[in-house]
Amino acid sequence: MKAAAVPPRVVVTRPAAQAADWVRRLRSAGIDAVALPLIEIAAAVDVAAIEAAWASLATRRLVFFVSPNAVLHFFAARPPGSSWPSGVGAAAPGPGSAAALRQAGVPADHVVEPAADSASFDSESVWLRLQERDWRGASALIVRGDGGREWLADRLSEAGASVDAVGAYRRVAPTFSGTDRARLDELVAGNDSLWLFSSSEAIGHLEAAAGAGRWSQARAIASHPRIAARARVAGFGRVDEPAPGFAALVACIQSIGP
Repeated sequence: MKAAAVPPRVVVTRPAAQAADWVRRLRSAGIDAVALPLIEIAAAVDVAAIEAAWASLATRRLVFFVSPNAVLHFFAARPPGSSWPSGVGAAAPGPGSAAALRQAGVPADHVVEPAADSASFDSESVWLRLQERDWRGASALIVRGDGGREWLADRLSEAGASVDAVGAYRRVAPTFSGTDRARLDELVAGNDSLWLFSSSEAIGHLEAAAGAGRWSQARAIASHPRIAARARVAGFGRVDEPAPGFAALVACIQSIGP
């Protein structure tokens, strides 16, 4: 009997905190996985702006958190003894951010996230849950890193809301040296791994660290069509786009031979 194909080793490129959790989950599913964070998360420079955002929460109709890191860093600045204001929605683009909100103490009935069967987890999908509400005269806050897409802010503004944004953290390129550099070089040279991307920015950082034009024999999985398009521009020889959700990701990895 022919032995079943062994899935390739998966390189998880998320920031360190999330990468460690994804490696653990993948290994528990029987998949060889290693972490190589291609984005580092640093504290925001303007701490006073985060404190002011907390002071304004009760005046908001909605706060949208772009990522789990937005949740973690925003709540790290929570004033002592404060709780999430009643009637203020907390929106998330996907299940990871939504889980982080609930873990941070936001009541479950205040959390707005895309439907579980959404075609993708992003701003567009969470807007489907929000677009029928009356936003005229409402105040909304976007909690994000340094910059980012304005898509949801634009939709809320068009619907009549006043929208502000606050940077809760900064995304920076990693500096590879010592054992980290050796691991990067080994993974790039081997061409036998499967790169898991959840950010287009991570692909740019990989090119900057290892050199562009080296990926024609490499394979990638992207969590969103925009990221998949960026991987193809980088020259990855194979790019897969699984349906959202961990089970779909595992099935996609298992379908790819060594």
